[in-house]
Amino acid sequence: MSVTAAQGFEASGVAVALKSTGRPDVAVVVNRGPLKVGAAVFTSNRAKANPILWSQQAVADGVVEAIVLNSGGANCFTGSFGFQTTHQTAERAGELLGVSAGDVLVCSTGLIGSGDEVFRAKVLEGVERGVAALAPDGGDDAAAAIMTTDTVPKTAVHVGDGRTIGGMAKRAGMLAPGPATMLVVITTAAVLAAAQADAALRGATRVTLDPAGFTAALREVCSDLARQLQGDAEGASHDITIEVVHAASESDAVEVGRSVARNNLFKAAVFGNDPNWGRVLAAIGTTDAQFDPYDVDVWMNGVRVCTAGGPDRPRDDVDLTPRATHVVIDLRRGDATATILTNDLTHDYVHENSAYSS
Repeated sequence: MSVTAAQGFEASGVAVALKSTGRPDVAVVVNRGPLKVGAAVFTSNRAKANPILWSQQAVADGVVEAIVLNSGGANCFTGSFGFQTTHQTAERAGELLGVSAGDVLVCSTGLIGSGDEVFRAKVLEGVERGVAALAPDGGDDAAAAIMTTDTVPKTAVHVGDGRTIGGMAKRAGMLAPGPATMLVVITTAAVLAAAQADAALRGATRVTLDPAGFTAALREVCSDLARQLQGDAEGASHDITIEVVHAASESDAVEVGRSVARNNLFKAAVFGNDPNWGRVLAAIGTTDAQFDPYDVDVWMNGVRVCTAGGPDRPRDDVDLTPRATHVVIDLRRGDATATILTNDLTHDYVHENSAYSS
């Protein structure tokens, strides 16, 4: 049931031919309340789509009644016409639901530059049909409707200790940087202490919870969705976990992990089952993190291939044929850690993205 697992939420997913496949392409998620609290995290990219520009304004007061999401067109860089489309989408949803358009968030995903009059008409049709199809068990339909190149829907649910958290996510590729075209909706009926920030839509149940326990459960759901996204990445043959340990700060650990995760030479080496740890050192050497490049250890799938900035175990000792690839980088500078997920760079990935717009 994903986003409708918690009491007070309804969802739907309908097909209005935004996708050439005829599969569902418009989703609606509604919070029936009584609490209508919502928060959002948006891309850090300065080049934002019209739905983001709208939703950033709509969520500012912390009230969210509903979210309308479509696949089959990003409505990004479609000018003032595209922003008007987003506005009309929220207005139509608000009218049908009896709520303010300013409390309706809008999300669109697909090809950039797609969002003409035909697109607008189909999205508005999708809102009407989606609202009519809303149901407490409609979460799976909604998760299917937001898929683009995904091969399977991504959903996660946590139930325990009086709290229920449900979520859905989409995007099998282009998760980075910051976070590109990923869409995630998380819902909960939990009520946190007033001093704590809410991290999701809150619904009907008035059970006050320990913020620490809720945070752990929320992280569990987010981690589950992230792993599903990683496992369905476009054309990937390896799921790579980069664990940075003994960093001087968490920001250093994140910077080092991301530098390796975004290094095409490293990702291509993993695709070739080559434990080329020199590419790991080359990647972290471009960062501003605190470390001595001649005092770094690197493990690949349990084998320490580099120690103190020099070779350790033979490369032949490393088996990179399994899909799961675990890289550990020990910076020897402190107690901070960070884990970054990525995938390898494959022929299939290049082919799929070279043909994406067609």
